[in-house]
Amino acid sequence: MIRTRSAARRSFRTAAGICLAALLTACANAPAHQGAAAVVGDERITVATVEAKITAVRDATAEQPGAPRAERAGLARRTVAELVLDRVLAKALADRGASVSETEVAQARAADAQLLGGTSQLEGELLAKQGVPAVGIDDFYRQQLGLQKLASAAGQDPRSAGGDEAIRKALVTAGTALRIEVNPRYGHWDPEQIGLTDATEDWLPQNSTLY
Repeated sequence: MIRTRSAARRSFRTAAGICLAALLTACANAPAHQGAAAVVGDERITVATVEAKITAVRDATAEQPGAPRAERAGLARRTVAELVLDRVLAKALADRGASVSETEVAQARAADAQLLGGTSQLEGELLAKQGVPAVGIDDFYRQQLGLQKLASAAGQDPRSAGGDEAIRKALVTAGTALRIEVNPRYGHWDPEQIGLTDATEDWLPQNSTLY
């Protein structure tokens, strides 16, 4: 069991059950949205970024016998949702004058690797249990630590019901304040659910682009 993930499990499941849904309002054919999977505030999350992450996960699982094979449509929605949640989380932390440093990420990662018996064991555990490829491990820890910090900023234990509620409230507030738009093929962002809903897989014909 990974310590950092265990410490935030309840918080993350509620906050990120959030996560594995869909995103945003339908986007217009504006030039700023060309090639975008989502637009969060002034930041564009490109389709290319999403595709690169999908490829990393699929390549990693293909190389590891017994690793679960993610269905592509679900993996695409999950990837977009995770990328948007990262931006929502960053705003929630910034609103509280908090952030997650690279040193904190490295320390948490090293501590869990030691508990599991090494870097390879940690990578295998995260890939098998969380679908996180090696190139995404730092992002995983950054998100987990950020969620814990939201609870701590409210004076709550991240593992408690109070911590869970503090995280949800912070993410709902930040997500509502941000101007989030998502390509309809991935879904619609619901600030209250903190996630993606109403994906339209066949919204576009093959080989065509909306953004």
